[in-house]
Amino acid sequence: MASNLSPVFAYVVLYVKDVAKSTAFYAKAFGCNVRRLDESHRWGELESGKTTIAFTPVHQRETDRITGAVQDPWSGRERPPVELCFAYVDVDAAYKRAVENGAVAVSEPEEKEWGQKVGYVRDIDGIVVRMGSHVNPPKQHHQD
Repeated sequence: MASNLSPVFAYVVLYVKDVAKSTAFYAKAFGCNVRRLDESHRWGELESGKTTIAFTPVHQRETDRITGAVQDPWSGRERPPVELCFAYVDVDAAYKRAVENGAVAVSEPEEKEWGQKVGYVRDIDGIVVRMGSHVNPPKQHHQD
């Protein structure tokens, strides 16, 4: 009997101070479409290609006891052990839009030796967001 155990990367969950504010911020700053924001404002989702970006409160009675409390290493020199990466055709324009909509500028876009243009910002919760070009342009899918 065969079983299908192939994973599908479905969600990236960001633990944030205010789910509604973070959902709105990402929609404006990075151009993501809001999929949903529940009435309790304890869960929000953005569309970002095949993977959903989800937001949930930093402290949750449902999961803190099971998986532990979320660490907040925010200081001037520390950052969470994860960053979001968005790919854009026009990195400079995307970076400018993010900063104009409340992202904190970290490093303006610049060409890297590996052939990618990359800039960094922090979101309203201090999470690092990398904004870069595609290293290799995405393949175009043609419908016949």
